[in-house]
Amino acid sequence: MLSNVLGLLFLTSELVKYLSRFLELGAVLEPERPMKADKVAILSDAVRMVRQLRSEAQRLKESNEELQAKIKELKEEKNELRNEKQRLKADKEQLEQQVKAMSAQPGFLTQPPSISAALAAQRQAAGNKLMPVIGFPSLAMWQFMPPAAVDTSQDHVLRPPVA
Repeated sequence: MLSNVLGLLFLTSELVKYLSRFLELGAVLEPERPMKADKVAILSDAVRMVRQLRSEAQRLKESNEELQAKIKELKEEKNELRNEKQRLKADKEQLEQQVKAMSAQPGFLTQPPSISAALAAQRQAAGNKLMPVIGFPSLAMWQFMPPAAVDTSQDHVLRPPVA
């Protein structure tokens, strides 16, 4: 008889623990709703919540994969832009060196090699002195004139047509 009472007492304490766990689960699932004592309702809410969490986890996993792909794409684009920047920087330095080399050349025009041979006799006749050259064939002299002298926008005002 004592063993039956002890067994019943043990079952009662286990049942209390079991019920308190169900109530705790119900409180965790939806804290704003009133507590449910119905075990089936609590279990159905728990199943529904687990399904929602699984679908949200799947959605977040897919979103994470999309973001990782986007990050990879942006890194590739960043590397391409970095390479292009380096190429442009090298091109810029090369152009600057060319400009520096062109500006380091003397201020007077030298004769092209084809003209040098033709005018060699004239130079020797002058006693190796520099002779003025009126013009260079195939070289437009207006390129070396100041822009104000080349500007023709006011010609109609400054020089009216003669009729």
